[in-house]
Amino acid sequence: MSREIQEGIRVQARELLGLGEISCVIGYEQGPKGRVRPAFVYDQAGTDRLVWDQTCHHNLVVYLHDRRKGGKTSAASRVAVVARPCDVRALNVLIHEGQVSREEVFVIGVACPGMAEGATLQAHCQRCRERVPVFYDALVGEPARVKLPADDWSDVAELEGMTPAERLAFWSREFDRCIRCYACRQACPGCYCFECLAEQVDPAWVSIAHGLSQKAFFHVMRAYHLAGRCVECQACDQACPMHIPLSLLNRKIAKEVEALFNYKAGGDPEIPPPLATFLKDEELPL
Repeated sequence: MSREIQEGIRVQARELLGLGEISCVIGYEQGPKGRVRPAFVYDQAGTDRLVWDQTCHHNLVVYLHDRRKGGKTSAASRVAVVARPCDVRALNVLIHEGQVSREEVFVIGVACPGMAEGATLQAHCQRCRERVPVFYDALVGEPARVKLPADDWSDVAELEGMTPAERLAFWSREFDRCIRCYACRQACPGCYCFECLAEQVDPAWVSIAHGLSQKAFFHVMRAYHLAGRCVECQACDQACPMHIPLSLLNRKIAKEVEALFNYKAGGDPEIPPPLATFLKDEELPL
């Protein structure tokens, strides 16, 4: 499956670059230490660098922010991106929020078999109900013929089963390990502010100090900013050098959003995020 997907990505990239339809392909390549890393390919000769396997966990949609041109779309401004189902849902969120134009992006969708963690799939891939992106311009790979599980929110249920004091102690331990490197923010496609609130000098909403209260404020603030927007790609978890389970906090909020609005972030290209939508006569359950 990986070889088939890899060759499909290379064929699409060579064709698009050869026709001059795009200026760049954002995909994956093998790094000097043997690990997969993001790749930016600008000509046909470079397409042989593109790889695919079950360690391609980076959400490449985050790099579209740096390639926003504005104005009329042309071949010079259009890029192609290799995207799994969760990546395309992130792209959906950005399109709804006016951060990326659909016409500026050629989506090379991947029929994703899930990302590996050792000999098994990563936890979020085991509960993922999607194997094909909700939209794409070209699809590579064949969808796995497996019965997709329902999300039982078991990880969130464990958190919810704690007393308030136990939850406070749990998150205090986790956040206290944070080194304020902001890798989670940089890896997240939903964090696209050019000046982050955490580093804003005037007004200074949060100190850059390294105390527990400042670290906790940053993570809780970021989780609320992602309410109804987090696509559960777990790019934050993958980027965190301290292995803090940041996606658990995001999933708790995602569960509440799904219960209130029957909405999964980026799941339908026609439905905007509910927390960015105002309905005059809307009523929510108490």
